[in-house]
Amino acid sequence: MESSKKDKPKIKQRLLHKYRLVILNEDTFEERLSFQLSKLNVIILSAFSALILVSGTALLIAFTPIREYIPGYSSTALKNKATRLTLKVDSLTAVVNQNSTYFKSIRNILSGQIDSLDTQTMNLDKDFKKVEAESVNLSASEQDSILRAKVEQEDKYSLLERATFSTNFTLFPPVTGRISEVYNAEQKHYAVDIVTEKNEPVKATLDGTVIFAEWTVETGYVIIIEHNFGLISVYKHNDSLLKTQGELVTAGEAIAVVGDTGEFSYGPHLHFELWVDGYPVNPSDYINFE
Repeated sequence: MESSKKDKPKIKQRLLHKYRLVILNEDTFEERLSFQLSKLNVIILSAFSALILVSGTALLIAFTPIREYIPGYSSTALKNKATRLTLKVDSLTAVVNQNSTYFKSIRNILSGQIDSLDTQTMNLDKDFKKVEAESVNLSASEQDSILRAKVEQEDKYSLLERATFSTNFTLFPPVTGRISEVYNAEQKHYAVDIVTEKNEPVKATLDGTVIFAEWTVETGYVIIIEHNFGLISVYKHNDSLLKTQGELVTAGEAIAVVGDTGEFSYGPHLHFELWVDGYPVNPSDYINFE
């Protein structure tokens, strides 16, 4: 115990013992500068210098662009840029999906094929029990007959309801003549064939933009016009085309000449189709060709 008490004054004395730091001229040994220090002063000065160095480094990293070079450190600008890029990717994905659907519809129009309906994948037997036809009264009541007639009249133009809601317009007949083959979805004939004189002008049924104007082996010269409201009109077996892809046309403007081109043609006529949102509709429901 006595030895430890004696050591404490010695340690304190060593820390407070004064030393002189002298800077001399090496040639003349003239004293240039001197400092009177103790070990305690050196320790405090070193700790203070280290604190200033660490604080300065932290401030330099936090408030200067140097922080962006430190792995794992993300700045606000980088976060904002990442957010903008994420939104842009989402927008581009939506545009790609929209264009994919659009191009798919155009392929369906050119090939004359449509996607199979979802009813092919549904198994109705799992959801409904079979009912004997003899046990069900299938005769329509008077009120039901009136309602059905009203609904059929309204549904006749339901596919173009969006168009007629915003503007009052009529579809211009591309040609006039006798319908040799009617629209028949069951036989995959999604058009009407109108027999008319050769070299008669084929006219646009509505204002729009030509999105296809080329020769095909099966249907000869084909021109396709995109209109508003998801409506697309198709004109096949033409003798020649008067418009090219990208041109704007107006309703009633001549776009082609009636012909007999293509392997599927049987004489001078126009093969005319109408598609709404990628699905065919019967042109005879909206246009009088005679």
